[in-house]
Amino acid sequence: MNNGLTTAIIALRDRITQGIQNHPKRITAVLAALLLTGGGGAFAVASLAPDAAELPVRLIEQPIASLASGLSLAELAEQPGFSLYRSEQVRSSDTVESLLQRMGVADPAAAAFLRRDSHVQKNLMGRTGRLVSAETTDDHRLLRLTARWAPDDSGEFKRLVAEASGAGFSSRIETAALTTSSRLAGGVIQSSLFAATDAARIPDAVAVQVAELFSGDIDFRRSLRKGDRFSVVYETLEADGEPLRTGRVLSAEFQNNGKLHQALWFQDPATSQGAYYTADGQSLRRAYLASPVEFSRVSSGFAMRFHPIHKTWRAHLGTDFAAPTGTPVRTVGDGVVEFAGVQNGFGNVVFIKHRNQHVTVYAHLSRIGVKKGESVSQGQNIGAVGATGWATGPHLHFEFRVNGEHQDPMLIARQSEAAAPVSAAARPAFDRLASVMRTELSSAELIQQASAE
Repeated sequence: MNNGLTTAIIALRDRITQGIQNHPKRITAVLAALLLTGGGGAFAVASLAPDAAELPVRLIEQPIASLASGLSLAELAEQPGFSLYRSEQVRSSDTVESLLQRMGVADPAAAAFLRRDSHVQKNLMGRTGRLVSAETTDDHRLLRLTARWAPDDSGEFKRLVAEASGAGFSSRIETAALTTSSRLAGGVIQSSLFAATDAARIPDAVAVQVAELFSGDIDFRRSLRKGDRFSVVYETLEADGEPLRTGRVLSAEFQNNGKLHQALWFQDPATSQGAYYTADGQSLRRAYLASPVEFSRVSSGFAMRFHPIHKTWRAHLGTDFAAPTGTPVRTVGDGVVEFAGVQNGFGNVVFIKHRNQHVTVYAHLSRIGVKKGESVSQGQNIGAVGATGWATGPHLHFEFRVNGEHQDPMLIARQSEAAAPVSAAARPAFDRLASVMRTELSSAELIQQASAE
């Protein structure tokens, strides 16, 4: 071997070895991402290799035969063209023409077909945010247009295909199974949870689940500290390799003010019932949810306040949750509907009686979805946020009463008893899953740290 080349190889080996010694955490993070996500996750990781400008350069020249060798211009012109692919999301203002134009399609015949096709008009146009892709010829004529969406939680997705054929264009609707994969992510709190998840490109649906999981232990409105960290492993549901939406959070941990909180989704093999538990097998499900709406802003807490209508200082005997009209409202615990209708300043209101002489109140609803005497379970939708009764704007007024006395709903929720822990029979399976969870969450944290560096 050439002595100069041998020297260059030895120098390169030494530089790589030094890079590994100087950046062991980054190496771990990269390996974890490859092993646990199969390379599917998108993470920004600092380069570990030596500076390319400092490496020795060797020029190698080798003749390569042209694929068009021996062909005349006429023969080249007869060669088949190539296909172009482009994807777009449907906008609320889209027409067939504007959608095709953004995807680079210039085909009047295709546009005319799509305008009158019932499958396209029903399942694509006006469906804001729906992903659609187009395959075209090299001269921008449409070969195939495809859209995919998941209409429900059945585990299947719909595929709309409109394509060119010898007789013109045709369309069809197909059904196929969604595939599930896992993703790892993490972030650091600088101001709020949602600001941190946005910075880490974590979907809002996942952020809401994280807030729900730890809401019994962490007050996300008042207790977050700058520098708090979180890691999460969650499902993504894919159609033909394209992510359609997120699924369930599989595991998560949150370091808040020096205290570590962990959650793990576990499905009991004997009962097929799933729930979230701590790493040591204690259930995270409590008798009452911390909030009757998914993670929302508290506009007025359980305290003295200046009443916006009566213009006097008086005790606020509940908690107000600011939310747009129509936001679903859920019962915080199992119980029976004691009243559902219109009442004084409450407007549309629902009273639910729970055990131990506990009663919850949900007021100013825009609609009511339950009837008096109906049994309801924790998390069940009972109506929607509104501004009926004495309300200056859309919000939910929520009260918790114990033996007729008003209590702070947040305090009651945090003090309520937890459900049963993991059963003894399911413990071995749970311990195996918990071990995997710890590895995944540690890897997510390392990836986050490497990305930050």
